[in-house]
Amino acid sequence: MGKLDGYKVDLKGMATDTVSYRWQADNDFFSAVQGSEIKQGLLDVALRVKRTSGAYELEFQLQGEVEVTCDRCLESMNQPIDAFCTLRVVMGEDFVDDGDVVVIPEREGVINVAWNIYEFAALQIPLRHVHPDCEALSESSEEERVDPRWADLKKLINSKQ
Repeated sequence: MGKLDGYKVDLKGMATDTVSYRWQADNDFFSAVQGSEIKQGLLDVALRVKRTSGAYELEFQLQGEVEVTCDRCLESMNQPIDAFCTLRVVMGEDFVDDGDVVVIPEREGVINVAWNIYEFAALQIPLRHVHPDCEALSESSEEERVDPRWADLKKLINSKQ
């Protein structure tokens, strides 16, 4: 992950109790992470690290757009991302990623937040993503195209009433 070394945060070497970082996660970032959900996009990422007693609070602010595939027409579409996410990091013997709490080896004291940024962005993508004006396979077009045989049957049913 040499391309993602710029996303390392040195927690052990923090000079003050609060440190801020800024990055732009672009197409190069998403290709280096090699995740399956997002291949392209542009996100502004702000990270504020706060040292507390025995732990570190990492607050991520993500804003921008990522490219996803429309579920109806299968064309690319931009999905806006605007998220605030937090992560708690503590020092320990071995690396453990347990959801919202990450344990990093105290001897290293460094965490690479690239994968966390990717995960936070991917979690903001709705399960169903469709262009606002996408007409492909829409429910209204299905209703308009009625098989003529069913239309004739409907006429028979209506005439008997």
